Amino acid sequence: MTGSVLVTGGTGGLGTAVTTAFAAAGWRVVVPYRSRPPSGVPDVVGVQADLTDPAQVAAAVAVAAAEGPLRAVVHLAGGFAMGGRVHETPVEDFEAQFRTNLRPTYLVCAAAIPHLIAAGGGSIVCVSSRAAVNPFAGAAGYVTSKAAVLALVDALDTEYRDDGIRVNAVLPGVIDTPANRESMPGSRSNWVDPADIAKTILFLSSEESSTISGAHLPVDRA
Repeated sequence: MTGSVLVTGGTGGLGTAVTTAFAAAGWRVVVPYRSRPPSGVPDVVGVQADLTDPAQVAAAVAVAAAEGPLRAVVHLAGGFAMGGRVHETPVEDFEAQFRTNLRPTYLVCAAAIPHLIAAGGGSIVCVSSRAAVNPFAGAAGYVTSKAAVLALVDALDTEYRDDGIRVNAVLPGVIDTPANRESMPGSRSNWVDPADIAKTILFLSSEESSTISGAHLPVDRA
């Protein structure tokens, strides 16, 4: 099964690996971007969009569905913010992580689902985090918002499985990207290669995984 795939967060270290994998498999790849258009992967279609804005999300999804059909959505976009413990963290900082990690996930899925239904079904893959099930101190907003992504995946699986839409989540540990290497120097023995995560996401979007939905798959070396 190929067609169009919408890949949010497709310009980062993981995103480039994912777009490369889908393009190599024959998919038409559409990548929303906020400021830096996608580069380095041939034939990727870029569309400027703020993924916290419903109208801009809908417009980006429409581009993905214009030549298709739209058969897959891969939601990689998100962000991380470290802080203090809960009593030391302003509620505004806590809520900001939900705007970064949960709101775009909801908006992208909600906009894409009618197109997936019209295409006869498809796949949604959302990226959560190992921290959602194995939290660490100083990141309550990140941990909780990524756990909420898992809950949303479960809700979507329940609501749309009968429409032929499979919804799954992957839970990476630390991803071996240039940005993480710069911010976390030291041992990388348990870090995950973006290409390995991309293979898992491509599998979850393919017919080979047609019996898998509602899964929370760790992609981790820890």
